[in-house]
Amino acid sequence: MHDLVIRGGTVVDGTGDKPFVADVAIDGDRVSLVGTVAAQGREEIDATGKFVTPGFVDVHTHYDGQATWDDEMAPSSWHGITTVVMGNCGVGFAPARPDRHEWLINLMEGVEDIPGTALAEGMSWNWETFPEYLDELERMPRTVDVATHVPHGAVRAYVLGDREKPGAVPTQDEIDQMSQIVEDGLKAGALGFSTSRTILHRSIDGELVPGTTATKEELIGIGRAMGRVGYGVFEMASDLNKEWDEFGWMGDLSRETGLPVTFAALQSIAKEQSLDEQIANMRAENDNGANIVAQIALRGNGIVMAWQGTVHPFVRHPSWMAMEELSWDEKYAKLKDPAFKAQLLGETAEMPEQVDIVPVFMIITQGWPVQFEMDLDFNYEPQADESIAARAEAAGKSGAEYAYDLMMTDDGKGFIYLPLLNYMDGNLDFLETLQQADDTVNSLSDGGAHCGTICDAASPTFMLEYWVKNRKRGTISIENAIKRQCLDTSRLYGLNDRGVLKPGYLADVNVIDMERIKLGKPVEYSPGYLADLNVIDMDAIKLGKPWLAFDLPAGGKRLLQKADGYDYTIKSGQVTFKGGVVTDKRPGGLIRGP
Repeated sequence: MHDLVIRGGTVVDGTGDKPFVADVAIDGDRVSLVGTVAAQGREEIDATGKFVTPGFVDVHTHYDGQATWDDEMAPSSWHGITTVVMGNCGVGFAPARPDRHEWLINLMEGVEDIPGTALAEGMSWNWETFPEYLDELERMPRTVDVATHVPHGAVRAYVLGDREKPGAVPTQDEIDQMSQIVEDGLKAGALGFSTSRTILHRSIDGELVPGTTATKEELIGIGRAMGRVGYGVFEMASDLNKEWDEFGWMGDLSRETGLPVTFAALQSIAKEQSLDEQIANMRAENDNGANIVAQIALRGNGIVMAWQGTVHPFVRHPSWMAMEELSWDEKYAKLKDPAFKAQLLGETAEMPEQVDIVPVFMIITQGWPVQFEMDLDFNYEPQADESIAARAEAAGKSGAEYAYDLMMTDDGKGFIYLPLLNYMDGNLDFLETLQQADDTVNSLSDGGAHCGTICDAASPTFMLEYWVKNRKRGTISIENAIKRQCLDTSRLYGLNDRGVLKPGYLADVNVIDMERIKLGKPVEYSPGYLADLNVIDMDAIKLGKPWLAFDLPAGGKRLLQKADGYDYTIKSGQVTFKGGVVTDKRPGGLIRGP
């Protein structure tokens, strides 16, 4: 008798091979048989007409704080994800000297828009060194497995102390100290090292993050420490300034150490290189023996704007800023007042102090042709005639007034979508070929981060609902989609025990109803019952409108997005979600090393 048998589902095994109908048997935390299973299971799942896939592996998240207090790991766990890699973009909370806690929180809040009050209240800080942080993570069982990078920001702050300012150049002794911390972190179980080199990443005080101005010598010195360990991924977000020769040193580092280097590949107004140039430069280095991998997003990296969100078009208008200390109910009462509306619309926004982010600010406050209403038919690939500019003209309103009225819908909970990155062409056609490439991985969900501006943790559901099922401009096959979210992401980080649905592999599984798969409506959620598998009804899988919840410690806000169509998610042989409801099973833990 087997512990669990999933019967009659259409198996998409993660390798990229065509789907096939089979049973799946699980014993303990491993898949024991895929095929015809004669023996009964202590528990059985009828997956007839459903797709059975490996659990999804998300390699770009920011649960570094949340993972110390939350065992459910929403919203990623709601979307078939059974493994997350965090500590990306050079931000995290270890190592951490006692006098640097607030500094690290301010850095994370500025870069990743995670409420500082929630981090301050939620984290125990029962660590100083990076290995001690891993010990703390290991204490809590979860619905998912977690793994992490050693973050550059924390390492630099630990070594440089008060000298850590933009432009600070470490001595060789300080580079050696940082390298040793990274080496020790990998030996303790980190899967890599991360840094950030983009002007879009700043602390809550507006300062550039520590890695932005790091020299080639510092970055390669740290990379060589990884080479001494013999494994690990060097991850980076960068503006790819041509004078920095990023691809040159990334190629040199990868060839010297034999390790993969991965970067965020995006269409961005902050980057000096077009996406085509980024991919071409990467491939030129790879043709010369490097191993550089581009992380690509599945849709425009967009800001979701709302009155209660982090930003909206009127966030720097004097009348709005004067309400900073008011409660939401008080603000909403004023917003409903026609006199206040006329006053706010008649004002000019105050410009930010940082000159280099003014172009972004102008798009947020006046970019009506590239802002879109998140209505019931919204699909994340909106066209020009759906923009606020177009709809405002049709309604005989200014773009500002239309945006104001839009955000007032649903009792002041209306959303505006601004695809700030990855949408320069007004469509997602450029991603079609990249999703067939071996040197790219689907990534950049930022799960757990950008709590008041972005909700891309639902990326796997969007992939299934839109790219596999509904996209009118061209779809991808389900076998390729599952491979990219399972095998490709897990292999990049050396997680060779998952991402494939075959005997001997970790029993991380989704059972999916593709007829129902979609981003679901806002719901209240509470502990329920469930096993690292997804049983998915692909006919049902779909995404619905996000909503703002105020459920983080200290009442911190975050954008959430549910999904329909995940009949079961199974982690290490135990059902963690059933019908989208979390169970009492917590088989997930800390991953130490590849």
